[in-house]
Amino acid sequence: MYSEIVSAEKSNTRVALCLITATKGSTPRKVASKMLVFEDGSIKGTIGGGSLENQVIKDALEVLKTGVSQTFSHQLLKDFKMGCGGSVEIYIEAIEPKKRLYIFGAGHIGRVLARLAQQLDFRVTVIDERKGIFDNWATEGMETINLNHEKAFQQLDFKPNSFIAAISHLHGYDRDIVAHCAKQAHAYLGMIGSKRKIESAKQVFRKKKLLSEDEMNAIDWPMGIPIACQTPEEIAVSILAKLIDVRQKLQ
Repeated sequence: MYSEIVSAEKSNTRVALCLITATKGSTPRKVASKMLVFEDGSIKGTIGGGSLENQVIKDALEVLKTGVSQTFSHQLLKDFKMGCGGSVEIYIEAIEPKKRLYIFGAGHIGRVLARLAQQLDFRVTVIDERKGIFDNWATEGMETINLNHEKAFQQLDFKPNSFIAAISHLHGYDRDIVAHCAKQAHAYLGMIGSKRKIESAKQVFRKKKLLSEDEMNAIDWPMGIPIACQTPEEIAVSILAKLIDVRQKLQ
C-alpha cells in the first residue's frame, strides 16, 4: 500500500488514503485496514466491499476535490442494510504529490535554491546549458537537464501545480523563459532581477506583444519575498519563502 503511495507521488497523481480507525460490533474489516482511491475512482485494497465501500469511494473523491481530510462514521445496518450490523469509523486523507519546481539556471542562487527547496519537499528539476555546470553538485534526489532552455521545454511537463523560477545566466534567456512559461499551466512563475531589469523586460513584452498585461501581472518579478538581502543564500531564502507561501495557499 505504501509503495503505491510512493508511485502515485512520483507520477504526480493525487490519491486518497482511507483508513479504518475504529470499529464496534461485527464489521467486514477491522482497525488499520486500508484502501487507496484515485481520482478516476479506481481503488487499491479494500475496507470491506459492498455498499459501504461504494460510499467510502464517493467520500474519498470529495476529499480529493476539497483537499480537506475528514473522519466518516457509518452504521452498517442502518446506513447500508448490511447484516453484520456493526459500526465503523474511516479516516480519509488526501495525499498530494510534491509540487514540481523547475529552476532555470544553475548558478550560485539556483544551486542554493535547489538544495533548500528539495529539503522542503519540492520535486526539483534544474535546467542549465553550460558545460560542466553540474559538476561537483550534490544532485541526489533532484533532476538536472544540461540543455538550452528551448530544447528543455520539450522535455518538461507543465501542470497547474508546477512552480517555475527563471534565474538563468543571461537576461535574454530569462525573458525567453518567462514568455514561454507564462503560456503554460503553472501555479507560480517568477523571474529574478532588479527593478530596472524587470521594467526593461516588460517593455520588450509590450512592444513585441508577447504577453498580455494580465499575464505579466501574474508573474512574480522581482521574484521572492521583499526582504533586505544580498548573498546568494539570502536571495534563495527570499525566493523559497515566496514558493512556500504560494504552495500553502494552494492547499
